Amino acid sequence: MQHTTGGLQLLKGLSFSISNAGSGVGAFGVASLCFAFRPRQKSCRAWGHSVPPHKTPVSTFPHMQSRGQARSSPHWRNLVHYGALRRTKNRFCPLHASLGSRAPRHTGRDAAICCHLKLPCALAHLWTTVTVLRSIVANMAAFVSGAVAGPALGAPSHARAAVRTQRKIHVQTRNVASARPRSTALNMVLQDRETVPAVGSGSVPLEQADPEVFDLVEKEKHRQWSGLELIASENFTSQAVLETLGSVLTNKYSEGYPGARYYGGNEIVDQVERLCQQRALAAFNLDPKVWGVNVQPYSGSPANFAAYTALLRPHDRIMGLDLPSGGHLTHGFYTAKKKVSATSIYFESLPYRVDETTGIIDYDSLESLASLYRPQLIIAGGSAYPREWDYARFRQIANDNGAYLLVDMAHISGLVATGQAVSPFDYADVVTSTTHKSLRGPRSGLIFYKRELNGMDMEDKINQAVFPALQGGPHNHQIAALAVQLKEVTTPAFKEYQKQVCLNAKALAAQLMSHGYKLVTDGTENHLVLWDLRPTGFTGSKAQLVFDLCAITLNKNAVHGDKSPMNPGGVRIGTPALTTRGFKEQDFRAVADFLHRGVQIGLKIQEGTGKKLADFAKDLDKNEEIKQLKIDVERFASKFYFPGVDVDAMKYKHVE
Repeated sequence: MQHTTGGLQLLKGLSFSISNAGSGVGAFGVASLCFAFRPRQKSCRAWGHSVPPHKTPVSTFPHMQSRGQARSSPHWRNLVHYGALRRTKNRFCPLHASLGSRAPRHTGRDAAICCHLKLPCALAHLWTTVTVLRSIVANMAAFVSGAVAGPALGAPSHARAAVRTQRKIHVQTRNVASARPRSTALNMVLQDRETVPAVGSGSVPLEQADPEVFDLVEKEKHRQWSGLELIASENFTSQAVLETLGSVLTNKYSEGYPGARYYGGNEIVDQVERLCQQRALAAFNLDPKVWGVNVQPYSGSPANFAAYTALLRPHDRIMGLDLPSGGHLTHGFYTAKKKVSATSIYFESLPYRVDETTGIIDYDSLESLASLYRPQLIIAGGSAYPREWDYARFRQIANDNGAYLLVDMAHISGLVATGQAVSPFDYADVVTSTTHKSLRGPRSGLIFYKRELNGMDMEDKINQAVFPALQGGPHNHQIAALAVQLKEVTTPAFKEYQKQVCLNAKALAAQLMSHGYKLVTDGTENHLVLWDLRPTGFTGSKAQLVFDLCAITLNKNAVHGDKSPMNPGGVRIGTPALTTRGFKEQDFRAVADFLHRGVQIGLKIQEGTGKKLADFAKDLDKNEEIKQLKIDVERFASKFYFPGVDVDAMKYKHVE
């Protein structure tokens, strides 16, 4: 009986090995075994069975005591479970499928497939089994350069010895790096497959797998390294963050929250997310008993909409800073003809604005409008507002009208964490943020919430709004990368960095004003300046075109009084990215001089082309002054440190 069980398990292990060795070898091996084990048309009673073995009750699985019980053993049940047996009549044997029309059709008591045989019980056919095995192993070795299948667990000792002999014959061709003990067929198969060349692009570097994309990545490295990155919402993250973003954490799907996932295998991901939550609260000096945080939002806009979903019902009223006044699209922006943001589609929005003269938020007007409009939510925060926020005044207005107060600190979160900006957490009910601007992390989002608000469990409301209401599985590589960055946020070096960000912004603003330009609010108290070009007769759109050709990256931006954000009168400039590269005040004065040159070149071109943007853009790249400005900018920028990238290893590192 041991020989019977051993033969069956040996066949099972061999079939597994063959199927993993390659389709050609697998088909050959399976076909060979099927012919070797072709069933005899003989009564089951001749083998000691009182009933056909495939009709043995499934509930009866005693220990193997006789031939009659052999096929109802746990070993036999495993074969049934894995689809090795088919009990219905007139079925093609799966192992014969590769034979096509020549495949035998089993019926009656022989309805089981090849594993349901009498032959393995016969010692004479055991020798046939070993002979076929040796033939297949030799073919497999030639096909996969030495991958030889091992004996199955439970195979007879002499069968294991036979296979070990075959393995010794091929051991030199396999070039095994270590002599680790191999006690099972699975271990031997896995170890042997280490020498098999990789299939597909799983282990091929990007440069070889997709030269086209690799080339584009290298060009983007050169662009960032050789230019001046002045977009206020951008930064250069660290090598550690980049490594985490490219880690195996991107492979894992983990819908749900730590300890309550919809998929298995999340024990490590749970630790990552909990660590990120702990570090987020610590970075902003928050008491975990009072505040909670959701770290799953994909970015700032989804974070905002999830917060609205948790706090509001459809068509509830909200108030946010108007986009031309420095607000954000997700705060409810719309025009007379179109509801631009989904926020304005699902909720009723009434914006508040800045004072037309000073550019500072008109808090008196906000208070008056709120008393009439009675919003359920007031939003503080913006994307192009260079001054501090009076959170105490916002809190008072919200209380007077029974409204929630949400603060979107996406742009200034790094300043808040290091004390360079007033913290909103003493006043707000909910605080949202991106993580890739002044915080210098990956592109992700955060939602901080008071755990209890007006008797409501805010943790449950926020979590349900993020998942399953608006998102699917979280991006675990982003969450881990954010955890890495939040650790850096608590360091003294990061605090000094944020101080320098503000000093650089002030130096840039002062130098631009020294050239006679107008800045919104006549200066800055944070990381950005809003440059009003309307007094010069130039526009933000034209300025952006010119600076793109000069290796200076900034963005056109609406300023208060603009009729359309699509044709804005200003540009927004931020200092976080270049401060990361090591720029100091004197360097930003030089940057301001480059900006002055660019605008003067643009005004000169406009004199010849007229004010239409289409006419202005024609042949702009052929202008000799623009070409020279680009050369000067690249020579200047390429001297500075470039984080996260080995410049010497870059494909493109030439500047004129």
